[in-house]
Amino acid sequence: MDTGDKTLSPSEIKGALAGSPFVHLRTVLQARFATDDFAGALRLVGEAGDHAEQLGHHPDIELGWGSAVFTLSSHDVGGVTRRDLELAERIAASARELGATPVDLPPAAFEIGIDTTDAGAIRDFWRVAMGYEESTTSDGDVELVDPRGTGPVVWFQHMDPPRTERSRIHIDSYVPVADAPARVNAVKAAGGTLLTDEHAPHWWVLADAEGNEVCICTT
Repeated sequence: MDTGDKTLSPSEIKGALAGSPFVHLRTVLQARFATDDFAGALRLVGEAGDHAEQLGHHPDIELGWGSAVFTLSSHDVGGVTRRDLELAERIAASARELGATPVDLPPAAFEIGIDTTDAGAIRDFWRVAMGYEESTTSDGDVELVDPRGTGPVVWFQHMDPPRTERSRIHIDSYVPVADAPARVNAVKAAGGTLLTDEHAPHWWVLADAEGNEVCICTT
């Protein structure tokens, strides 16, 4: 029996989110709602809190004047599960009942990738410089994360042999799957060069006029 603890694939999530204000971004679901005032946003957050308590599954919430943003993820398994889909459905229903309007502003997430021949030799430098902490991924890799939860993850990509023909630091820009092709085309129109799409639709690698790279990523 499905207990809701299994990480769902992008295709499973896409089908379940049809018609939902929530979108899938990397390992989370996210939706932003606009209300007439702060009190309206607070009511929506309150109802979302009630749903979370009933389900025993809690979102990250940003509350502002006339704005509420919900980010859902099953941190224990590192991805989106049916628990997140259930909570998203309940929050969306409350938003409709309260007259909160989904905001069509695609969410974004960013990571910084650093090429290195020896991550252990440079990781502490970046940890101290940025005020970050070490975090071990499910694959056993060590990343650097912002303890405040606002800055981009810093990860280290092993080089063997060292590459000198390109910048060793690049940005990973995560966008919803449906928005990725348009973002790639927009980057190209802004002067970018597509270096490879062999990993699409998971990521595309592009460079600016001076060879600095960015990856447009989805999952």
